[in-house]
Formats: sequence, C-alpha cells, structure tokens
Amino acid sequence: MKAIINGNVITETGIIENAAVFIEDQYIVDIMPMAEAGAELLDVNKTIDARGGYISPGFIDIHSDYIEGIVAPRPTSLMDVNIGIRESERILSSHGITTMFHSLSIYREDLFGHKPIREPENVQRLIEAIARTHGEKHLIRHRLHARFELDALSQLPLLKSHIEKGNVHLLSFMDHTPGQGQYRNMSVYKDTMKSYQNMSDTEIEQKMMDKLDYEHISYDEMKELSDLAQSKNIAVASHDDDYIERIEFNESLGTTISEFPITIEVAKYAYGKGQHTIAGAPNIMLGGSHSGNLNAAEAIAEGCISILCSDYYPAAMLHSVFKLHEEAGMPLEEAIKLITLNPAEAVNMDHEIGSIREGKKADINVIQFNEGYPVITECIVDGAVISRYHYRIDEEA
Repeated sequence: MKAIINGNVITETGIIENAAVFIEDQYIVDIMPMAEAGAELLDVNKTIDARGGYISPGFIDIHSDYIEGIVAPRPTSLMDVNIGIRESERILSSHGITTMFHSLSIYREDLFGHKPIREPENVQRLIEAIARTHGEKHLIRHRLHARFELDALSQLPLLKSHIEKGNVHLLSFMDHTPGQGQYRNMSVYKDTMKSYQNMSDTEIEQKMMDKLDYEHISYDEMKELSDLAQSKNIAVASHDDDYIERIEFNESLGTTISEFPITIEVAKYAYGKGQHTIAGAPNIMLGGSHSGNLNAAEAIAEGCISILCSDYYPAAMLHSVFKLHEEAGMPLEEAIKLITLNPAEAVNMDHEIGSIREGKKADINVIQFNEGYPVITECIVDGAVISRYHYRIDEEA
C-alpha cells in the first residue's frame, strides 16, 4: 500500500486539511486526517509527502488539439506520430492532465491554411497511434475526440469504422461555414484566414463562397452517426452553438455536450436543458475569448459553464481554476470540478475517475506553489507516479 501524506485533499464536497490518501494497486482505498492515520501508515510501503500542498484528482481534458502542434511543430514539418504521442504525454503530465481526449479534426478541407497534420491520411495515422497506446507502455490515459466537420462527406465511412472498432471516445459535430457559429461575424472569419495564410481579399472571398457551396451530411446521416456512437457509450457533442434553436436541433440528435457556446444566453439555455457546457481554460487566463465570443469567467459566475478544457494550451487547466478561486472567489473544490469530475461525467467515465473517493482509480496530482503560482510536483495515474518535479534554488545565486 502507498500513501500521499501531509496534504489538503480536494474531494467532491470540500477540502480535508492535513490529510492522507491511501492507495492499493490502482485504487484509492482510504482518505483520512493525518491525526487519525498513524496506524494505517504502519502498513504503507511508500509515502509521498505533499508538504502542505493540495492533493487533487487528475485533470481530464476532453477537448484539445495540442497533439497537432507536437506532431507538426511547423506548418510543413510532420514528425513521427508515435514519437509525438510519447512526447505529448510527458508534457501533459507535467500540467496534471492524466486523461487526454486528443481532438482530431476530420475535414473535407482545412480552409484556414494548409496543415498536413489535418490531411485525412495523417489523421488516420494519429487515430491508429492513439488506439495503440492502450496496449503499449504509456504514461497517461489517451482517448480520441473525433471532431467531424459536416461537409466531410467522404470521411463518413472511415469515421463509422473507427467508432465500430472502439477507436473513438467522444464525437462532436462542427460546422465552420462562414457566417455562423464561431464565425458569425464575417470580418472575424476574414481576419482569421488572413492570419493563417497570405491571401488577397478576393482570394479569401472566393474561398468563403466555395465553403458556402459545400454539401453537408443530412440530418438522417447525423442521427445515424450519433446513434452509433451512443450505442457504444460514446458521448456526442455539438460545437460553437450560436442560437437556442441549434441547441434544440442538436438535442434531437442525442447530443449531451455543448462545446464553446457562443453567448451566455445560449450557454444558459443548454445548461438549463441538462447539457454539459464547455469553455476553454485559456479564455479564463486571457480575460475573454480570442474570437470575441463568450467570456468564460462571466459564464461560470452565471452558473452556465460546467467544464473547462485546455483547447490549445495545456497549462491553462491548472492556472485557470486557481485564478477562478483566488480572483473570483470560487470555492476551490468547485473550480477543480470544472477539470475533473464534470468532464468525467460528460464522457461517462465518472464511475472510475474524476474525484478522490474510495474505490476510484488513483489518478491524483500533488500541487505546490512556486513563487505564488501553482505547479504540479507529482502526477499519479492508476496508482503509479508517472512524473515528479523538485523545484530548487541555485546555491551559488
């Protein structure tokens, strides 16, 4: 048996100060104040001293395209996908992310620029590499979030095949047609395209017109895909919901997650309908949306965002929850749920992970403070310490 001692344990309902968490094999077997833990510690083979820091559940990131930047660090540089996954998990564990849903975009065409990593054959290689991790040595828990663009008709059979094989763990429908969703404002769409590639206004407008003409999959095809996913216990999400009627439409398909609702009004409606609602943790750190849409901190204060994801910046998971706690006064146990228990519930994994509770998998972080900001010093997955960091001061300084 192992134990994490001398820490403030963040549970589902509060914080147990100066406590210990006991681990047997992969599971949490007990949680108790240090004052009561003396006899239990006699049977412990190994202890981790939290040194007065926080003991939190491992973070669960259900929307992140970070892997794309690891595998393709330059627009035309494509690294080995297996190396990329191995490199990514070392980085992700340093930020406390113990379960990562790699969000891969299944496009007909990447309108915002030529990214080889988003070409179908390379997406296929990444999907297969992620699936292989389950039977190989690995550090964190790798899962696949398949983001399906509604005009990617040619990719539909392959996506169905991956769902059937068990390679997909979250499905989302997205539509980047100009004039709706994230890009309701056409000027924002044009500016975004300009930032990705050197094109004239005329060329951009032609690209936009082409996109508007693309055929989308039908409602019946969307429903068939959603039903297939749900039959495999895979949650289904909608992306960039921009009006209430869209929530109604997506709900008829069986979606239970609204990713990045564009306005607080839409987020409130989705949340009120029992949907899980997601915002990006970088939105918290930046003080708002980089696209001029929903302000995540305001929406959380209004009680209509239930999940934070890293989106594109893994460090934001840890820092955003402490920012909400320290600057907005949100109870820490509630802020932590945004990146632990709530996403676990959304993807049907809360029976195993997402909180520190007896019987659950021992996915745990130890959090210290370094010069006033939080850092992960130990990251534990399935009861095994997968990363450990010791911050030091140079004695010669």
